[in-house]
Amino acid sequence: MSEPIEEPRRLRVVVADDQAAVREPLAAVLALSEDIEVVAAAANGSEVLTAVAAGPVDVVLMDLRMPVMDGTEATRRLGEAYPDVAVVVLTTFADDDSILGALGAGARGYLTKNAGRLDITRAIRAAAAGQSVLDREVQDRLLATVRTRAPASASASAPLRALPDDLTPREREVLTLIGQGLPNRGIAEKLFISEATVKTHINNLFAKAGIRDRADAVRRAIEAGLA
Repeated sequence: MSEPIEEPRRLRVVVADDQAAVREPLAAVLALSEDIEVVAAAANGSEVLTAVAAGPVDVVLMDLRMPVMDGTEATRRLGEAYPDVAVVVLTTFADDDSILGALGAGARGYLTKNAGRLDITRAIRAAAAGQSVLDREVQDRLLATVRTRAPASASASAPLRALPDDLTPREREVLTLIGQGLPNRGIAEKLFISEATVKTHINNLFAKAGIRDRADAVRRAIEAGLA
């Protein structure tokens, strides 16, 4: 007798937004994806922590500006108490302070509310797999910010981190394109390879160079003169 085929486990997601008019439709749309289960909805960061504590949770889709506890503080506390839970920011704000604050707190993805359902679900899946996804507008602002601050940081005697010698030419190409703000799909199209292959190169690149996330990869590409 053949053994029953196990269905893949769905990703357990908490949706956090202080506006019910945003939170409830978003949860309903995400629930249409076969591999995503919305296990809770939260109106503030405190409710997020409560929902995650009740767990299990894989990903939190997090708004930033919320009462009681904002999304950045909630992200920081999640990172301390529940490091395996990934945070993807979904917000209307794309200013430098919001982006750097959220990424610095440990967010694995950052999207603006112009993102469509496919963009959001792709970011959730990527975050659950340990990958970072940044909205193109966010990548552009992050690139501009890092380029503006890079000379100042160098003059302050902060040593630049050299790339390891064992990076392959393809891994350097991938890092260059990340530094230029391309998402995984754009990198795949540029190099005529699959997105799965891009992810493999990124995983290898991050491991060899000690890169934490995509934002750190952009900084390293700029430091190395690749972007």
